[in-house]
Amino acid sequence: MKMIKHTVKSALKISAYMYPEFCAKTHYYIKFKKKLNLTNPINFNEKIQWLKFNELNGDIYTLCADKYKVREYVIAKGCGEILNELYGVYDDPMDIDYRALPNKFALKCNHGAGYNIICDSKASLDIEKTNKQLSKWLKQDFSSHFIEPQYKKIDRKILCEKYIENERGGFPEDYKFYCFNGKPYAVMVCMEREKGTPKFYYFDMNWHPLPFEDTVELINTNSYPKMPEGFNNMKEYAVKLAADFKFVRADFYLLNGKVIFGELTFTPSAGLDVTLQEADAILGSQLKL
Repeated sequence: MKMIKHTVKSALKISAYMYPEFCAKTHYYIKFKKKLNLTNPINFNEKIQWLKFNELNGDIYTLCADKYKVREYVIAKGCGEILNELYGVYDDPMDIDYRALPNKFALKCNHGAGYNIICDSKASLDIEKTNKQLSKWLKQDFSSHFIEPQYKKIDRKILCEKYIENERGGFPEDYKFYCFNGKPYAVMVCMEREKGTPKFYYFDMNWHPLPFEDTVELINTNSYPKMPEGFNNMKEYAVKLAADFKFVRADFYLLNGKVIFGELTFTPSAGLDVTLQEADAILGSQLKL
C-alpha cells in the first residue's frame, strides 16, 4: 500500500509540470470524490483552484507569498511596525552562525508552507540535523506539490526570526482573516496550540460565531472565547494588506494586545480543505471572481 501511495504521489508531481490542470483535478477528486468545476466554480475550494490558473502567476503574488519579500509589501502598505524581528537571512544553512543567535529562535524557508523549525533551547538543538532538513527544503519546488504557482519563482532563502511566546511560555493565539475583495469577512482563531490539541473557531467581524460545524461543536462544549484586545487593530491591518486581492488570508499573532504579522496566504490548504463543509459554501459565496 505504501508503495502504491508513493507511486501515485510521484506520478502527480511529474504531471504537475506537464499537465497542471489535470493534476489539480486529480488532487481535488481524491480529496472530495467529485469533479473539479473550473468553468463555473461555486464553492470556496473550487474558486481557490480557479485562482491558481487565472490569478496567482502575477508578480505581486510571488512577492507576497515570499516570506522574506512580503516584508517589503507590508512596509509599503504602512504596516512595518507589525513585522517580527528578523535575525538573519541565508542562502545556505552553512551560512548560519548559531553561536550568534539567541537561545530561542525560529528558522523557516521562504518559498512554501510548513518549512519551519522552532528552537526553544539552542543547547538541545541538533545543528547537523537542522541543516540537513533546511538543505532538503531548499531543494524542493513547493509550487509543484499541489499546483500553487505563487511559490514557483521565489528566490529561495532561509529566515531566522524572533521566537514568539506568550506569558505562559506557549505559542500566542493565531488569527487568520479571510479577506474578499479587500474586506475581511471571517477570522479563524487558533487557540491552545501549545497543548497539542488546538481549537479552531470562526467568527465574523463583530465576533459572532459563524455557523461552521467545527465552531458550533466547540462552542457547545467549551467556554466561549471573548473578543481579544487588539482585534480591531488586526482587522484594520487586514484591510490594508488585502486591498490588492480578490482573496487573501491575512495571518497575525496577538501577543498581549500587540499585533505581529504572520504571512499572507492565497491558497489555504491548497484549496483542498476537507474540514470545511458549511464553510466551503459560505466562504465560496463571498469570493467574487
